[in-house]
Formats: sequence, structure tokens, C-alpha cells
Amino acid sequence: MKKPQGPMTEAINLKSKFALFSDHWAPRVIAQMNDYQFKLVRLQGEFVWHEHNDTDETFLVIEGSMAIEFTDRVVELNAGEMTVVRRGEAHRPFAERECQVMIIEPAGVVNTGETGGGLTAESDLWV
Repeated sequence: MKKPQGPMTEAINLKSKFALFSDHWAPRVIAQMNDYQFKLVRLQGEFVWHEHNDTDETFLVIEGSMAIEFTDRVVELNAGEMTVVRRGEAHRPFAERECQVMIIEPAGVVNTGETGGGLTAESDLWV
């Protein structure tokens, strides 16, 4: 789906949006507010260590549980919980079982930061 044009006129159903894709670590944009995008992503297994030097990013767990490893701590998140990863802070998300998450960050942010690799997802992919 391409980015919707004009004002939003309908509610966005997260469950319906998650039903449209099944791949892991590939965020899908569902809405944009100013320069910030609301992205849904399915997580399972371990992601790569990375950081985003230009922005913070928010992880909000919709269903399941996950954790984010930092160099000095691990933050565990369950459904209904969120955390903000500060700009420049190295982190590695992981989830033992599939977890559904909303990520809120500016448009154009690459999911793997400058680390790159096989888990780098296409940016600005709407669903």
C-alpha cells in the first residue's frame, strides 16, 4: 500500500494490519504524524546490535513479550508496556516467541542503523 494522501478519516485496526504480513524484523508503516511514523513489526529471535545516532525510538508491545539488551542492562517488555531507546544508545531487541510491536520513530530511519546486514528492511513500506 502507498502512503495515504490527505487527512486520516478512519480508525486503524492494529489486529487487521498485523494480519496483512507475517515476516519478522520487517516494519510496516500504518500512520504518519508530522515526521514520525507508526510502524508495526513482528519480532522473533535475536536482532543485530545497532544504534540510531540521529533519533530516539519507541517500542510499544502490542502482543507477546520481548526484551531489549543494552550494554549495561536488559529491559523486558510485555503487552501494554513501552520503552524509549535514546539516540546513539547501542541496543539489540530479541523475543523468544513471536511478539507484535509498534515502533514510533521518524520517517526514513533504517531498522539496523548503520550496522546493515541481512536484517535490514525496506524503509517506508506501508500496509
